Amino acid sequence: MGKLIINSYEEFAAHLGEQLGVSEWLQVDQSRINMFADATLDHQWIHVDEAKAQQESPYKSTIAHGYLTLSLLPYLWEQICEVHNLKMMVNYGMDKMRFGVPVITGSKIRLVADLDSIDNLRGICKTGIKFKIEIEGQRKPAIEGIATFLYYFK
Repeated sequence: MGKLIINSYEEFAAHLGEQLGVSEWLQVDQSRINMFADATLDHQWIHVDEAKAQQESPYKSTIAHGYLTLSLLPYLWEQICEVHNLKMMVNYGMDKMRFGVPVITGSKIRLVADLDSIDNLRGICKTGIKFKIEIEGQRKPAIEGIATFLYYFK
């Protein structure tokens, strides 16, 4: 399945209830985790202290911050769907979001996205994107939920 190209509310609505696509795998390495820790001031040892994590963590490794994994959603979403003919797009909210299993440093993740809901709000396209961020080789996802985006078409 190639990248989905959307130009209007009607084109989006035609995919209601369907899987929109699957992103490429992205490796979450220690460098990315350290940069996220610096940006958010969250330097818990389970994320950044490789030696301590190897000794004391049940995973025997550092793990990615849950919010780091979530923050990769826009990048991964962009690989699945490209929306044209826009004035702007707004991240509106998250529903039913759950953190599943941790992303162990060096793991690869990808996004699987379905169109769960769509509404036309006086010309604003409100979409509910059911998402699952999977970890390569794991049965349970790292995160799943519904991301709500508002698309303002021209």
